[in-house]
Amino acid sequence: MGVSGTNFGKAAADYGKFRAGFPDSLFDRLRPFGIGLALQHIVDLGTGTGTLARGFALRGCTVTGLDPDARMLAQAQELDAQAGAQVRYVEATAEATGLNAAAADVVIAGQCWHWFDRPRAIEEVRRVLKPGGVLVIAHFDWLPLAGSVVAVTEALIQKHNPHWHLGGGMGLYPQWLPDLSAAGFADIETFSYDVAVRYPAEAWRGRIRASAGVVALDADAARHFDEEHGRMLTAQFPPLLETPHRIFAAIARHHDPH
Repeated sequence: MGVSGTNFGKAAADYGKFRAGFPDSLFDRLRPFGIGLALQHIVDLGTGTGTLARGFALRGCTVTGLDPDARMLAQAQELDAQAGAQVRYVEATAEATGLNAAAADVVIAGQCWHWFDRPRAIEEVRRVLKPGGVLVIAHFDWLPLAGSVVAVTEALIQKHNPHWHLGGGMGLYPQWLPDLSAAGFADIETFSYDVAVRYPAEAWRGRIRASAGVVALDADAARHFDEEHGRMLTAQFPPLLETPHRIFAAIARHHDPH
């Protein structure tokens, strides 16, 4: 998602076109927790191109999506128009939303919690949530399983950007749980499950252009990476790729101490 401290906005077109949003299965799995019910007010932090915001809006929720990058929000609005979704977008950070206090039933951060100043962000979430409201931290990560196109792509990113340190992940984030407990959230639950995402090779190439390790490169370096990536995909993989992914979610409830 587009968030402060990154420059995903310069790849906003690729981000909007190629980066797969959370699948419908996530919304289905959140409903038993009372998340995503019709008429709920949901705040989507680091909304980027609005994939979560749009999904909740299409399910009857009132949604506010926040992002500090206007280019990402412009992409979100275009995609919303195509989907027939209505979302209110605000150009703001997770640490200073500018939203009214105790206004949201649910605050969700999809694929972005690691980019935030987390102590400030979690205090802002506490301020914005209604008593009894819910915070969801969700991730949708590729898995660099041995021999997969993901593993080969990660190695190529590392070759072109030795400073990139986000590779090798397994899509699980237990490190967020102490943050939630320390901030007074309770009834903490987590779940994870695996999905295979199909990408035509050219779409995977576009997806990777919109990833953090490539976005951090200058224009010439990013072009050189993309060209080598394209040659590698053609030489080693079929035109339709099965890319392993994992979804993780942490759900925590805000209890009013008063």
